[in-house]
Amino acid sequence: MPKITKIVITGGPCGGKSTALSRIEKHFSGLGYHVMFVNETATEMITGGAVPWMGTNSNFQTALLSIQRHKERTYTQWAGHLDNDKVLVVCDRGALDNKAYMTETDFSDVMSVLQTNEIELRDHYDAVFHLVTAANGAEEVYIKNKKSNPARTETPEKARELDDKLIAAWTGHPHLRVIDNSGDFKTKIGRLISEIAGFLGAPEPFEIERKFLIQYPDIVALEQMSNCSKVEIIQTYLHSNQPDVEIRVRQRGKDKNYVFTETIKRRISDTKRIETERRLTQTEYLTLLMDADTALNQIRKTRYCLSYANQYLEVDTFPFWDKYAILEVELSHEDQEIIFPEFIHRIQEVTGDFRYMNRALAENIPNP
Repeated sequence: MPKITKIVITGGPCGGKSTALSRIEKHFSGLGYHVMFVNETATEMITGGAVPWMGTNSNFQTALLSIQRHKERTYTQWAGHLDNDKVLVVCDRGALDNKAYMTETDFSDVMSVLQTNEIELRDHYDAVFHLVTAANGAEEVYIKNKKSNPARTETPEKARELDDKLIAAWTGHPHLRVIDNSGDFKTKIGRLISEIAGFLGAPEPFEIERKFLIQYPDIVALEQMSNCSKVEIIQTYLHSNQPDVEIRVRQRGKDKNYVFTETIKRRISDTKRIETERRLTQTEYLTLLMDADTALNQIRKTRYCLSYANQYLEVDTFPFWDKYAILEVELSHEDQEIIFPEFIHRIQEVTGDFRYMNRALAENIPNP
C-alpha cells in the first residue's frame, strides 16, 4: 500500500494559491510523489450554475460540503490503488474553509444534517498550509491584482477580514502553518514548498520548536477569542527500547469527538527532533494502550491553539498547575523570531529543559 498524505492549501484572496498548486505538482513529482489534486468545490459549483444566492446559505454549504467530502474520499480511495509508494493528495481548500462563510448557527445546522462534527472535518487532513492574503503585508500587489481581475471584489479590509476567518476556522489543527508576505512572492512560495517538504520528511520530518514556562493564562479570555481553539488531550507513553526514541499515543479532540494518533520522536538537539506520526483507528489506539509504560502516568492537558501574528502558538494547561502553563511555538527555522501576545506573561524559556518535557511531567511534577 502506498503512503498517502492529504494536505490542504488554503488562504485569503490573492494569497498565491493558484501559483502554489502548480509549484507543488512540479516540485513533489520531481521527488517521486504521485501528486493528486482535489479541485476547489465551491468554484466548480458556482461555474456549473449552482450559485449560492439562489437558495439559503445553509443549503448551499450543506451541498458543497457533501460533494467535497465525497470527492476527497474518492481520491483517497483511488490513491490506495496506485503503484507509487508515495502519494500526495492536495486539496484546493478543505472542509473547514466553508466555516468562514457561515454563521455559527448555519455551521451547527450543516454539521447536524451531515451527521459530522468540526473535529472530524478538521483533523482528518494531515497538514494545513494557509497563504496569507496579499492585502496583509503586500497591499499594493493586492490592489493591482484587484484592478486587473474583475472577479476580485473584496476591498483590502474585507480581504484581511476573510483571511482572519479562514485562519480561525483551521486553528486547532495539529499541523497548521501560516505563510505570510514577508519577502517577495517568489520567497513566499519557496517557503511554502519548504514547509511542505519538511512536513513530508524530505529528507526527514523535522520538528523545530521552542518552549516557555508562562503564568497561568486568562482561560475565559482565551476561550472567547475567535482565533483560539480548545483541544483536550490524553497522552500515553509506550515502551521504547532506545533511550533517544519516544513513542506515544494520543487521544485528541473535544465534546466526545476524538482522533487518535501514534507519534515516534527521535531527539537530534534541544530544539530539533525527527518526528513521524500516523493516524490510528480507535481499535488500534486501544490495542496500543496495552503496551503502555506503566512506570509513567498518563498526561492529561487542555491545549489552547492560538493563531497570532502569522504564528501558531500552543498553550498547555495541566490539572496539577493553577499558577503555570507551557507555551510551545513551532518554527520554520531555528533562528525565527517569536512575537509574543501581550497577554502571555513569560517566566522563562525551558526549551531543552527535560523537567518540562511531557515525558518528564509523566514522571514527576516540577516545582518552578
